[in-house]
Amino acid sequence: MKSNFEIAVFEGDGIGPEIMAPTVRLLEGLAQAGGYSLRFVPCPAGAAHYARTGDSLPAASLEAAGAADAILLSAMGLPDVRYPDGTEISPQIDLRKRFDLFAGVRPVRITPGTPTPLRLEGGQSVDFVLIRESTEGLFHTQGTGHVTQDYAEETLRITRATSEKLMRFAARLATTRKAAGHAGHVTCVDKANVFRAFAFFREIFDAEMAQHPDLDADHAYVDATALWMVDRPWIFDVMVTENMFGDILSDLGAGLMGGLGLAPSADIGEQHAVFQPCHGSAPDIAGQGVANPFAMILSAAMMLDWLADTHDAPALRADGARLRAAVDAVVAEGRNVTHDLGGTCGTEAAADAVAAAL
Repeated sequence: MKSNFEIAVFEGDGIGPEIMAPTVRLLEGLAQAGGYSLRFVPCPAGAAHYARTGDSLPAASLEAAGAADAILLSAMGLPDVRYPDGTEISPQIDLRKRFDLFAGVRPVRITPGTPTPLRLEGGQSVDFVLIRESTEGLFHTQGTGHVTQDYAEETLRITRATSEKLMRFAARLATTRKAAGHAGHVTCVDKANVFRAFAFFREIFDAEMAQHPDLDADHAYVDATALWMVDRPWIFDVMVTENMFGDILSDLGAGLMGGLGLAPSADIGEQHAVFQPCHGSAPDIAGQGVANPFAMILSAAMMLDWLADTHDAPALRADGARLRAAVDAVVAEGRNVTHDLGGTCGTEAAADAVAAAL
């Protein structure tokens, strides 16, 4: 059983370094108490680095990320720093493509104290996972789309090789969740009634789910899914969808939880994985010490889960659960939370509350 792990750390832009620092401290404390080692390797990248050097993702940082056991990445990008073609600096997307991180995992959980805009008058439990294909779909021609004076064109691409891996990942996750007491229900979210590419995507889903008779499988069009996520989100367990649809629906899921400040994520491939908060770099509040660190901390908990599964390391699995429970406890109490959650705490105080809960 492995007990020494190397973590590539991308501090990011804007509030990125402010939420990464307390997260690393929490992880260091867990590792010290848990009898395993986490070595953090700084990896310069991002919009601010591009503005200084002309390089948004240095080769040395890419190499360090590839050699690490996991990649912890904070918020990236600045709205006023762009490439010459007008697109934003997004090393996180470059990492997805470089390491074939095909499965974007976006958990949506409404726990006691979560400032959800929903009225759950029936006491329903909302706890589902959106899996977004992260390397192709409508992002396939990112940065290379065809633009003329009269029209612009991007290409949606869905491949069998990537989609089969994605569906296997969804089935494994649903099986794991079913063993933990969830429904074992997988929904393919598409637009197969209009686009042949999505009918192709659905066919691959059906073929994989046929191999898992213990799981319930169904389909939903993306527009109906957006409605049901607001109207009856408790019906979902595992959802799998294309890149752009997943990008949009994951932010809707964050809204159900009360905002992006509670929304962690992972981008997972067969060999590598990146863990980062769903929110942006919030340059308007950078340097003020008021940013919400919870999404970053929850992303670190997902990293511990993945390392535990990948290396059969039960101590990390236990610590991932402890870290998640600590954030849940702080949010439920409501005293030591940041302004976006209705509190008055700054970043460090909110992170300290998580440490105290641990």
